[in-house]
Amino acid sequence: MSRYRPPRRRGSTYITPEGEQRLRAELHQLWKIERPQVTSAVHEAAKNGDRSENGDYIYGKRRLREIDSRVRFLNKRLDELKVIDQVPGDTGKIYFGARVTLEDEAGQEQHWRIVGPDEFDLAAGKLSMDSPMARSLLGKQLDDEITVSSPAGERVYYVTAISYAPA
Repeated sequence: MSRYRPPRRRGSTYITPEGEQRLRAELHQLWKIERPQVTSAVHEAAKNGDRSENGDYIYGKRRLREIDSRVRFLNKRLDELKVIDQVPGDTGKIYFGARVTLEDEAGQEQHWRIVGPDEFDLAAGKLSMDSPMARSLLGKQLDDEITVSSPAGERVYYVTAISYAPA
């Protein structure tokens, strides 16, 4: 079995200002704080001699590779991202950054914010704009009905509120 993986489809390049700050904070944490500590630990472990059975050295080098890989990814991704910090002209429609309240047929409400693929978090109510639900929401207005296909079958939701106010 080979290690080849086909290239993934690139996600949208939009991000909220909060999402950009979070990615920049992660980059700073990895590059300025964590990497120097791991480098120092690997340096100390290398002084102990035999590196073939030195767990601190082996795992430290592995962690350095992980950090360097993530730093490379973050640098490239931050260069191509577009920060969307303005409210759209038509606030009656759902666009990127909108806070949306949906109601299903049973009367249960769901609250979502449409964000970029780099910052989605379903537990926090942040929905990636590349997800099927967000794609079906984009461009809809208040009281519109949307149908989303899920593994459990088709689900129908109604848009009950749209807001672009900050959290």
